[in-house]
Amino acid sequence: MNSEVTTAVRRVVVLGGGSAGWLTAATLAAELGGDEPGALQITLIESPDVPSIGVGEGTWPTMRATLQRIGLSEVDLVRECDAAFKQGSRFDGWLHGGAGDRYYHPFTLPHGFGDVDLARAWLQGDRERPYADCVGPQPQLCDAHLAPKQTTTPDFGGVMNYGYHFDAVKLGQLLQRHATTKLGVRHVVDHFAAVRSHQNGDIAALTTRQHGDIEGDLFIDCSGLASLLLGQHYGVALRSEKGVLFNDSALAVQVPHADAQAPLASATISTAHAQGWTWDIGLPSRRGIGLVYSSSHTDDAAAERTLLEHLQRSGLSPGEAAPRRLRFSPGYREQLWHRNCVAVGLSAGFIEPLEASALALVELSAAFIRDEMPAERADMALVAKRFNEAFAYRWSRIIDFLKLHYVLSRREEADYWREHREPATQPDSLRELLQLWRHRAPSRNDLYRIEEVFPAASYQYIVYGMQFEPAVRALRADRLAAAGACFKDVKTITRRLLGALPRHRDLIQHICAHGMPPAA
Repeated sequence: MNSEVTTAVRRVVVLGGGSAGWLTAATLAAELGGDEPGALQITLIESPDVPSIGVGEGTWPTMRATLQRIGLSEVDLVRECDAAFKQGSRFDGWLHGGAGDRYYHPFTLPHGFGDVDLARAWLQGDRERPYADCVGPQPQLCDAHLAPKQTTTPDFGGVMNYGYHFDAVKLGQLLQRHATTKLGVRHVVDHFAAVRSHQNGDIAALTTRQHGDIEGDLFIDCSGLASLLLGQHYGVALRSEKGVLFNDSALAVQVPHADAQAPLASATISTAHAQGWTWDIGLPSRRGIGLVYSSSHTDDAAAERTLLEHLQRSGLSPGEAAPRRLRFSPGYREQLWHRNCVAVGLSAGFIEPLEASALALVELSAAFIRDEMPAERADMALVAKRFNEAFAYRWSRIIDFLKLHYVLSRREEADYWREHREPATQPDSLRELLQLWRHRAPSRNDLYRIEEVFPAASYQYIVYGMQFEPAVRALRADRLAAAGACFKDVKTITRRLLGALPRHRDLIQHICAHGMPPAA
């Protein structure tokens, strides 16, 4: 056994492909790889038999900068990954389940956010129009099935802020080709067999069946829910959040559009049901639909009936393929970076697909590793400490944000919803924020980090979309007038964009046929 630990960090080994593995490898290779002295050697080991989960098909707008930074074009993403544009999320039935129960969480910040007290002005007004509609045009654009950009808008540019919907399996394949042919990532297709360790407990190499030992200095665990390195080898426990967010199961199905030229949604549609909720993600060629539920509150057969009923109400046929069942344990690892091993993606944890935070965490994790890559093993403990602190904070904020959707619901037909509102199931941090928000709006003082996964504006969209009614102090006349001017601007901007932006599906077809202008 080799007892010597290499001092310099030069060899990075990623275990596992899919979106997480290839996005991480490409993020590192794009800036730290290459042939120059001191460059990293990046190897990705991928089993030939482990399929990608391929369900996470939505991203945050951060993905635009990530793809641009690793050198992928938006045109290639659209053409090769069956991609479409995502302008936010729409929530149907989350408040009470009755008529008119719908609101948006758009990706574009409110018009004048940070300069004008929009929330307090809206609360002080008549509130005939939803908050998101008053502070920005994006909900109306989504309702009209319009795109967030024009045909002349450059690659990665937008009139509105946006992320993507795409085929996650195809994204992994595109990232693989790009990373191996453009960025110099070594791809080893083989079965992982064992870990070989240094005497001090660091991982020295990953043993594969055909290629033998793959040695490295830093090992990134992207092995999915199995968490082969951090979870199984090192035994780092999963911190369960089942008592806060109950969902641990999902059923997923892919169905064709009712009409090949049907309007293409540019928002993820999340519809609440008695025992959970469904996602509906529109791609140019199909729709990805799934039901998320808690096995403690309903059984698999009832969940499948709920999903099929939802499809029928939507005018869709599930076809002959049975829905794919997924199981997960909501939570995250108590440590995410241990010794010379760091987990990224599902190996680090998973809560539930609401608000599509999974790939955003992959992006943030990969960027942190890239920016803070330790030059020597002696520095790794310090970097690991910073990483663990940063991502423990991010996981806890994500849990608060997701729980907020359930806490503010007024649905009464099932224990599932009532128990989500019980104080004992709510994190202390969320209860404290809700207490403050009884008298003021969510603000940047509540969420002060530069890279918050969900900024204060996102909390405002949810809080006021769910008709949370605080008792706020009245605005001074001049400040109320400034907010009123913003509301008026939004109406003008909305009318202009409704007449200027193309249909979402038309833009996708244009890009596939003609491409887009290069990024500035």
